Amino acid sequence: MALWNGPAAHDEFVERTRQDAIEIALALDHDLVRPTYWRLNEKPAARVDEFTFRYESADGSWHTMRLDPATELYNTIAESPKPELQLEDLEEIAESLEQAVEKYQPTEEEFADLIYVLKRVGQEREVRAPGPGLAIPVNEPAWLEATLLRPDLVARYLDVQVARAKKVIPFITGLGAVMLFGGGDFASDKGPMYSPRIFHDLMLPRLQVLSDYCHRAGAYHFFGSDGNLWPVAEDLYGRSGIDGHYEVDRRAGMTAREIHRRYPNITMAGDIPSHTLHTGTRQAVVAETRACLEEARETGKVISGCSNMIVSETPDENVLAMLETIAKFR
Repeated sequence: MALWNGPAAHDEFVERTRQDAIEIALALDHDLVRPTYWRLNEKPAARVDEFTFRYESADGSWHTMRLDPATELYNTIAESPKPELQLEDLEEIAESLEQAVEKYQPTEEEFADLIYVLKRVGQEREVRAPGPGLAIPVNEPAWLEATLLRPDLVARYLDVQVARAKKVIPFITGLGAVMLFGGGDFASDKGPMYSPRIFHDLMLPRLQVLSDYCHRAGAYHFFGSDGNLWPVAEDLYGRSGIDGHYEVDRRAGMTAREIHRRYPNITMAGDIPSHTLHTGTRQAVVAETRACLEEARETGKVISGCSNMIVSETPDENVLAMLETIAKFR
């Protein structure tokens, strides 16, 4: 809406989101401040109705998106026909990304949200920063197919991410941030969406490089994915060099106590299930939050909080129950 209303409206919106990110963290007394939340930085071509916008691209393609006020989700409801990405398309994509990363240099404008928060609260709170992102696109069947038939292309795709991170990490730490959050979702509660062998051969060596870069820059490397990660735990926790794992998914069997028992070097962020907050009773929320906090106190290696997003339909009383329970443990 702000983009549709013009540059002044959008500047005002961005400033408000930056302030909101800080104010909610301070109001809830968070130790770790997240500087920004997802924004769709694409100006609509047309407004269809109060909750619906149409977007158009230079190549003639288009898509229409609509907000559901109840869930606060903004989803595509119609789009122009487009061919599904094929295995043979990936080489061109990899080459294009390789050319782009050669020219890429991080700028203060790109990380304006992070700089804003560091200046406001960086002396009193830790600030979550980006940097070591690394992921195979699990929502694109062609890339999953390539892990088996063209692992060389997947390796090139991941190498581009490493090359970019090598430029971003020293830039970010130069701004004063030390907690760098990367990774990428690749698992459900059933386990990883590609095999442990693929993780070992393609992801592990590059995670080791990113961990080394973070450590040489005086930073901590956090890898993010929810889901059941036990099939790759030895590589992810034991060999990759990461310092922490966020989105720890208790409902998928990734309890802080068990992770710490096997891998005492890993710091975990999360552990309180968003599912319980969304659907459980107040008593269930209190009980599960207490269980998670007891594990945090026992291990000394947990940044306690909701393991994933708190969805918009979560009852206010459940959120308050979690916060009150955390406050009592301090």
